[in-house]
Amino acid sequence: MRNHRGSVEQGNQMFEADDIRDWRGEPVVDEDGSKIGNLEGVYYDTATQQASFATVKVGFPGGGRLIFVPLDGARVSPKHVRVLTDKKTAKDAPAIDTDGELDAALEPEIFSHYGIAYQPGASGERRLGRR
Repeated sequence: MRNHRGSVEQGNQMFEADDIRDWRGEPVVDEDGSKIGNLEGVYYDTATQQASFATVKVGFPGGGRLIFVPLDGARVSPKHVRVLTDKKTAKDAPAIDTDGELDAALEPEIFSHYGIAYQPGASGERRLGRR
């Protein structure tokens, strides 16, 4: 599937590295079209270099927090990024402050929240990296 901002592979539909970052600030919606928040950042799997999770800004302007939402199966349209996670599950996900950084100890919680197996790198390195 192609769109005016980039391409998404069919199959497991992972974003190419440059594409998803172009969507910063755009709305992120769940499967039913309910807005979760706005795309703030992208975290990549350090083993595969593929976009794995997005941080989505939720809360009030001037405050709020960044929640983590998996990008597996996500699709883009001209007006938003649609993820396969429902709004409630996303809103209950582990979060960081809007000016915070992902602590290594939080990584397993993020994966677990979505029922995704977590395994650090072969030498114990982190699984997620932000670009």
